[in-house]
Amino acid sequence: MTKFFTLLFTLFCFTAFAAKPKNTYIKIITNYGTVYLKLYNETPKHRDNFIKLAKEGTLDSTLFHRVIQNFMIQGGDPLSKTAKPGEQLGSGDIGYTIPAEFVPGIFHKRGALASARDNNPAKASSGSQFYIVQGKKYTDAELDGMNAGRAETWKITPQQREVYKTSGGAPFLDGSYTVFGEVVKGMQMVDNICTVKTDRSDRPLTDIKMSVSLVEGKELKHLLKDLKGN
Repeated sequence: MTKFFTLLFTLFCFTAFAAKPKNTYIKIITNYGTVYLKLYNETPKHRDNFIKLAKEGTLDSTLFHRVIQNFMIQGGDPLSKTAKPGEQLGSGDIGYTIPAEFVPGIFHKRGALASARDNNPAKASSGSQFYIVQGKKYTDAELDGMNAGRAETWKITPQQREVYKTSGGAPFLDGSYTVFGEVVKGMQMVDNICTVKTDRSDRPLTDIKMSVSLVEGKELKHLLKDLKGN
């Protein structure tokens, strides 16, 4: 009988372990909708940092302070929590940066989640600021022009080329900013935000606050079920 319960417990633990999702998922809620993002395990430093930010509520009530249609929406500046209307944002930080994690094959396709950064030789990422790519579609000629001056590691592959031509993205950023996740559901939120009116600094005229959290429990199960069905 003892052996039976030991076996049963072992099977239960194995099943629970096997059922654990391979990736961590994040959701961002705004007045323009909700977006769900998958974090890449290939960029562990950025993944773990974003999980930390979500758990600690660091990004809650920050703004999407930079919006450029056919390009991206950027947020996460801690100074945006208390910013006055019209105040230029983008220089705030949380006291540390993250070493760049450039991975060939992970690129700035439509829906890519990436880290913003200031101009620094190491291309280290901001500890809190990030952007989501809306992007636009590119022609072969445009992509050929980008490939011409690139190191072999960052030349646009045939697979990436097809994505940039059919779905779009921001290929000129590849190899310069770390991509660490992607939208898996709710891209409409990004598209909605990209339509808002902005000032000369690309800040929306009406504040767009965000709430950022981990997707867990039943919500995660429902999300994975939805993704599996698509």
